[in-house]
Amino acid sequence: MASIRLKGLTKRYADVTVLPSIDLEIHDQEFVVFVGPSGCGKSTLLRVIAGLEPIDAGELYIGDTLVNDVAPAQRDIAMVFQDYALYPHMTVYDNMAFGLEMRNTPKDEIDRRVQRAAGLLKIEPFLQRKPKALSGGQRQRVAMGRAMVRNPKVFLFDEPLSNLDAKLRGEVRTEIKALSQQLKTTMVFVTHDQVEAMTMADRIVVLKAGVVQQFGTPAEVYRNPANQFVASFIGSPTMNFFDVAFEGDSLRLDDGAMLALPPGRLTALRSASPAKAVLGLRPEHLRVLPAGEHSGIRATVSVVEPLGSDTLVYFNRGGVRLVARVAPELPVAPGDTLHFGFDTDKAHLFDAASGEVLRA
Repeated sequence: MASIRLKGLTKRYADVTVLPSIDLEIHDQEFVVFVGPSGCGKSTLLRVIAGLEPIDAGELYIGDTLVNDVAPAQRDIAMVFQDYALYPHMTVYDNMAFGLEMRNTPKDEIDRRVQRAAGLLKIEPFLQRKPKALSGGQRQRVAMGRAMVRNPKVFLFDEPLSNLDAKLRGEVRTEIKALSQQLKTTMVFVTHDQVEAMTMADRIVVLKAGVVQQFGTPAEVYRNPANQFVASFIGSPTMNFFDVAFEGDSLRLDDGAMLALPPGRLTALRSASPAKAVLGLRPEHLRVLPAGEHSGIRATVSVVEPLGSDTLVYFNRGGVRLVARVAPELPVAPGDTLHFGFDTDKAHLFDAASGEVLRA
């Protein structure tokens, strides 16, 4: 078994607590992504799992083995770094074989593993080249191959795509996901890019200031965010937020506009509802109302971004920049004043003070 369990795991640097107390369980053969803004502790958490950083409190298990005091080389893991870390004077073949040679692995076994990994990663033509003769995407494949030949229980990826251009990021991202399905090995991937998290993960860990905000499938995190931070971080473009107050059977926006909620949902919310809340709407859930219909949310268009399959319309409302995803054929231009409606079943409500979701 290559499950990973963290119980009350704590990490400090001097007087600064980076990871206050983390409890997680990553299943065998699961692809989990740690995502969050810079400085949230995701790379530190990965390095703790790898054994590159000591644990100050709590327990870390790989499989059924407590590994708090186990050296990195003895944890049966392989790590792929952001900067590839290839030996420039060695060929691709030798870079991939080096770790096995240090373990006195028989030469025929080394060759079998290197050739297999090269085949899976489609780098067979480059085995006799040196890293300087490779593109960034090819170098990253070599780094992945060097990890693969060890047949580890767990793969750890520390922002491995951040040095690649947009097209290569997409290609290598797809390859890593396909590789995880072929190898059936536990993988933990760190990124600050929520698109990578959404497209690659079986489950996502969203971190903020060293605290797990939510742990769930991409669909769960996107459709049912646990708090306003998760709602704002996951999704591209980000969720729109409106300050609202409960008034009768409606929500009152800060400009006085009234938005009705289904009676059943409003009744269920009342017991937990504060005086003020934040209404969250995904860009795809805002729709432009027909001309002459003046209900809903009024706003002035500032920027229009055609994307082919759809169009992003950015608009200003009371000094706040918001965005809607609309059909590409909709005639809209900067300076237009539009009214937007939305499906109330798609709306999210958050406590204005705590940011926690208000559930009906």
